[in-house]
Amino acid sequence: MTPPRPAGEQHPIRPADEFGEALRAPTNTKEIPKQSWEYVVRSGVAGGLAACAAKTVVAPLDRVKILFQASNPQFQKYTGSWVGAITAIRDIYRSDGSRGLFRGHSATLLRIFPYGGIKFLAYEQIRAILITSKDQETAVRRFMAGSLSGCASVFATYPLEVIRVRLAFETRAKQRITVRDICRTIYNEHPPAPKPPSAAALQQTLHIPYSAAATITATSSAISTVTLRSGLSNFFRGFTPTLWGMIPYAGTSFLTHDLAGDAMRTPALATYTVLPMSERSQKQLAPGKPPPLRAWAELTTGGIAGFASQTISYPLEVIRRRMQVGGVVGDGHRLTMIEVTRDILAAKGWRGFFVGLSIGYVKVVPMVATSFYVYERMKVYFGI
Repeated sequence: MTPPRPAGEQHPIRPADEFGEALRAPTNTKEIPKQSWEYVVRSGVAGGLAACAAKTVVAPLDRVKILFQASNPQFQKYTGSWVGAITAIRDIYRSDGSRGLFRGHSATLLRIFPYGGIKFLAYEQIRAILITSKDQETAVRRFMAGSLSGCASVFATYPLEVIRVRLAFETRAKQRITVRDICRTIYNEHPPAPKPPSAAALQQTLHIPYSAAATITATSSAISTVTLRSGLSNFFRGFTPTLWGMIPYAGTSFLTHDLAGDAMRTPALATYTVLPMSERSQKQLAPGKPPPLRAWAELTTGGIAGFASQTISYPLEVIRRRMQVGGVVGDGHRLTMIEVTRDILAAKGWRGFFVGLSIGYVKVVPMVATSFYVYERMKVYFGI
């Protein structure tokens, strides 16, 4: 029989239990330091769960939006109207059932959990570094914290995003397309190498000596020879416009959410938007935390953030989608960001950069609203 443990002596925590201890909801209101591993683990898991919940809510709309953006030939007739989006969803459901509406969603969840976790935990850590006092709560610093956190998450998860887009782009119903099939297809694609300009053409265009033109041509040819055009490099198609697009998207999203949250907590609105003291849990009374918002107010701040960020970053998102499916559409040539921009302008003018924006709003507004709402509620649950 095990003797009783002396009063005041705590049970030791085994190393295998440390991760579980980090996730276990606290029973007191003690503030957890942001630089601690406990805070990092909890904020990362909270962000990952929030991102998964948000993506699941809008998965069917995301599938249709990708088909519109990437100019899938079977769905071009539906673009440009709300009715077209609804008709596309109906046709996909009739052809493939509910599984067709969620095609690529498994890859989405595989990517979005680490993406959301890294984005939110990076934002908390970067924000703590850039904003150390109330005087530093400026729009520029909030924007920078959001942009840097978005870029960090993209670096870590971009190949999974390419796989997800290609899965969603596939519309063949005769056979089931798996993640392994898509990975093999992307890896084995061999887009033709661009032909370097001739020395004579460079001499005439740039008005330089022939020897200099010949040197440039030889260098271009050598770079083209050693540049990877298949294999792992195929999983980074559209990476440059993704980074360019993430800077305004993530920065605007976090900035707008913070500003909208500040507005909701002003004295004029606080009576209607802030959760009354009588309805707050013990965890929501932790020191140094802003007053928690009601559910509808928190969802509204997230929706406003989604609307603003989508509007600003959408043209770069269209360019990115076209680059990611470069091995499917056309001759397989790996299009550059400039080539895609020129092609869109030539085919549809400036309106081509906003194809599918209406369905983008329908998708992004509830998605971002759900993401911020679940994240804030998970922060309360985890006591951070």
